[in-house]
Amino acid sequence: MIKVLLVDDQKILAEGMKSVLETCSDFTVCGIAGDGVEAVALAEKLKPDVVLMDIRMPNMNGVVATKRIKEIDENIKIIILTTFDDSDYILSAINNGASGYLLKDIGSTALIDAIKNAYAGDTILPSKIAKKITDAAMMVSSDKEIKLKKLFNLSDREVEIALMLNDGFSNRQIAAAMKLSDGTARNYISSIYSKLGVDGRAAAVIKLKEKM
Repeated sequence: MIKVLLVDDQKILAEGMKSVLETCSDFTVCGIAGDGVEAVALAEKLKPDVVLMDIRMPNMNGVVATKRIKEIDENIKIIILTTFDDSDYILSAINNGASGYLLKDIGSTALIDAIKNAYAGDTILPSKIAKKITDAAMMVSSDKEIKLKKLFNLSDREVEIALMLNDGFSNRQIAAAMKLSDGTARNYISSIYSKLGVDGRAAAVIKLKEKM
């Protein structure tokens, strides 16, 4: 039996989901919360297997509540319930440990399947949401590249290598990924250190993280 906690500030939606889930003998709805604060308290008390979490709520939104619940018990699976307009929250909730997203207009069969899949450890991402995440990640990456170029006058190639340094790639891995000789990769890295005003990898990474 999969214990499900429902979290939504619109009681009629929560009751509707409860009715749907109760048609399936695999589930028991252990509680309903009206905001993030109540969700955290009930999650700690009831120990659900899966939480269906609305993203926009008073007192504490679903992103923050997700983070708090995962701190209480990282094994609790949290599925964010969202409309397609909540793109500003998309990456934040995933980064805070959510198992994925469901659009609020999901059908009852798909809802049941999604909860079972999340409980089994799968990531739940409708194709529309997956595209939004990809687009958002690309925008973040693009913003970083523009910022590095402006701040340190790095070339396009140096920006690529600087981002790889920041992500922990070794000199050899950078050379292989960029199809460069080891010597050429070292020359690029030395140029980056010079433009950043540092004398080594550790200092370079610290400065990159500060500026991005």
